[in-house]
Amino acid sequence: MTPSDVVRRTVAGSLPTLGALRREGGGWVLGSVAIGWLLVLGTRFAVPVLVPQLKTTFGIDNATAGIAISMTWITYALMQFPAGMLVDRLGERGLLTASALITAASVLAFGLAPTFVFFLFAAALFGLGTGLYGPARGTVLSTVYPRNDGAAFGLMLGAGSIGAAAFPLAVTLLTDRLDWRVAIASLAPLLLIAGASLWRAVPRREIEQDAGESGRERARSVLGAISSRPVAVGVAAATCMLFAFQGLTAFLPTYLVATKNVSVTTATALYALLFVSGALCQSTAGRAADRFGDRTVLVIVTGVSVLPLLALPFVEDFLVLVALVVLLGIRLAIAPVTNAYVVAVLPDDVQGTAWGLLRTGFFLIGATGSTFVGALADIDLFDEAFLALGAITAVAVALYAVLPPRATD
Repeated sequence: MTPSDVVRRTVAGSLPTLGALRREGGGWVLGSVAIGWLLVLGTRFAVPVLVPQLKTTFGIDNATAGIAISMTWITYALMQFPAGMLVDRLGERGLLTASALITAASVLAFGLAPTFVFFLFAAALFGLGTGLYGPARGTVLSTVYPRNDGAAFGLMLGAGSIGAAAFPLAVTLLTDRLDWRVAIASLAPLLLIAGASLWRAVPRREIEQDAGESGRERARSVLGAISSRPVAVGVAAATCMLFAFQGLTAFLPTYLVATKNVSVTTATALYALLFVSGALCQSTAGRAADRFGDRTVLVIVTGVSVLPLLALPFVEDFLVLVALVVLLGIRLAIAPVTNAYVVAVLPDDVQGTAWGLLRTGFFLIGATGSTFVGALADIDLFDEAFLALGAITAVAVALYAVLPPRATD
């Protein structure tokens, strides 16, 4: 199944939802935010498929390459809290536009990097630029589509997964024909166009004044919001899933080449297949959660996600390997449900700040997943690394099983 097939099936299956979303808040906002996220996420996951070229160009090992990938996530995480505060202070339009423009500059820096140190600088800039996108995309969708937030998140994140499926394959093909530097830098013009679209489509936010609230009082409000049981349980589970996801996606192509005797092109195609599967699941998970409840969907998705990680080290047959990769993609469905849930249970007056602070925490921890897997790979424990990711996913199942329901109006 190609990414274009995913687009057709996702759109066809989402027509009733799209109609409801257009009636509620219009389609331009969702479309622009979704396309921007497609480009941002697609670019992010194009970097791991370049690990073999980076190792050759800069003379580094797997663990060092993992540091570069972790750098994009660490700086992304560090930007979440200030970005959340800026949402409450400035609104989403400027932040989303700035994110696209800074990301465009960073991919040009990737392509021009003369040394690995410069490449790390570009990775940090990439993380900072993309970090502006996360809190703002969440609050604008929650505000514009309050009755169908799960569906809106699902379609937006599904678009991101389509980018994550298509861009690594496209970059690999361009690298084979041209050069990895040209391949990654060629994404910059698309990001510039996305920035212009976001500026035109996203509405200005009406900024509420703090009504004399002191910094200490606001900090107390934020801490109270993030320490509530629904938020704490949801974020703890999401942190486990993110750690496993980062470790999986940072090294899956390298793992397949090293241990399953497949070519780089085949490994990249399987990597794309993971995100194709994820896009299909994300486009339906949000709607399912709106209908059946967050906890039910999250427990099912995470439970299914444990098995392929535990089975992967023991599989050699190619068709079975393809099936496992499809199952690995199902784990992406937790994102729209968890995001919509956590944003919805946060108080409106500190929503952006609290959401940004939470994202900083779980992305900082999750960012270490790639370094964890890379370090184990360098001591010949690649299989054991994936088994450990399966065990961490099982912890998320237990946490989601006790997730409290949203408060009813």
